[in-house]
Amino acid sequence: MKILLVDDEVELADPLSRLLGREGYQVDVATDGAAGSELASQGGYDLLILDWMLPGLSGLEICRQVRSRHDSTPVLFLTAKDTLNDRVDGLDAGADDYLVKPFELRELLARVRALLRRSPNLEASPSPRLIYEDLVLDEANQLAHRQGQPAELSEKETRLLAYLLRHVNQVLTHEQIYQGVWGDQEAPSSNVVAAQMRLLRRKIEPKGTPPIIHTVYGKGYRLGS
Repeated sequence: MKILLVDDEVELADPLSRLLGREGYQVDVATDGAAGSELASQGGYDLLILDWMLPGLSGLEICRQVRSRHDSTPVLFLTAKDTLNDRVDGLDAGADDYLVKPFELRELLARVRALLRRSPNLEASPSPRLIYEDLVLDEANQLAHRQGQPAELSEKETRLLAYLLRHVNQVLTHEQIYQGVWGDQEAPSSNVVAAQMRLLRRKIEPKGTPPIIHTVYGKGYRLGS
């Protein structure tokens, strides 16, 4: 899934692009309106995240340009403008959602996932899947298959398994897993990480199947051989 992030606040754009990257999204970043408009005009994005106030060209104007091309790519506004009139202006310009700064990263990620489910590009392509040997993860539907047997996952289990599958055969420390799965939320204890890993293992390592997640004592965990 490909996201365009347009925000001139580097102190926000940089960590936000890294967070989205850890979630598995491909992110292009622009820090002014002209560059953002040029990238948006090229198309191919599943979501546009636009700051309202930008140098040269506002996010509102970029959104209007996108909609004038009959482009239905979802648009999420990030802005400090929080009056009713501002929200109405944003929605009238064609925005799909609106998030007022400062915001919680968990909420932003939830809104990103919700908007991506509406992306018109999803209808033209199959749901993205992560695969390793006999393990298949369908992130969009929070469903794993092991040796053809389905296992329904919670949102956290899905994110944890996706993170492991994107780092096959790598030893991941508790801190790396925390950063990749919990992001900038308050750090859970190592017991919480271990408990979440146990829950996931029960679902994707049923009786009769070889283990696929390995504990590396004193270090962390590894998915793979």
